[in-house]
Amino acid sequence: MNKRQQGFTLIELMIVVAIIGILAAIAIPAYENYVAKAQFTEAISLMSGQKIPVTNYYTENDTCPVSGTTTGFLAADLDLGKYVASVADGGTASAAGGCTITATFKTTGVNAGLSGNSVVFNMHIPSPGAPIEWTCSSTDISQALMPQSCTGT
Repeated sequence: MNKRQQGFTLIELMIVVAIIGILAAIAIPAYENYVAKAQFTEAISLMSGQKIPVTNYYTENDTCPVSGTTTGFLAADLDLGKYVASVADGGTASAAGGCTITATFKTTGVNAGLSGNSVVFNMHIPSPGAPIEWTCSSTDISQALMPQSCTGT
């Protein structure tokens, strides 16, 4: 009498577990980078809200506003987000621009690659009469964690 087998063998189960482990080893770091980029975009959003007021102030006064000391510009610690601790305006005015907007990430509740680090928008005037341009940079944060809009690629 032939008895029909039911279920999976131990080898088949081990192969499935190994495949799931390999997929997880690839997916988890990619997901962490995705989360870091999403957290980074909060900083870009908060800084973008400052670009027009800083540009207007510079064109009217030929100097850069400084957070907390220039009338109409809040102190740096008042611009808080879920992942961003502060957004500050500053820089040194020059013929090429020079004003900056700096966002500093919180030290807790943020991706480890962003924690406590800063990202800066730099104002540039390519030539007299040319439109003002803003570039995004960071010396502390890995390019892999920065969104494409901030890496220039």
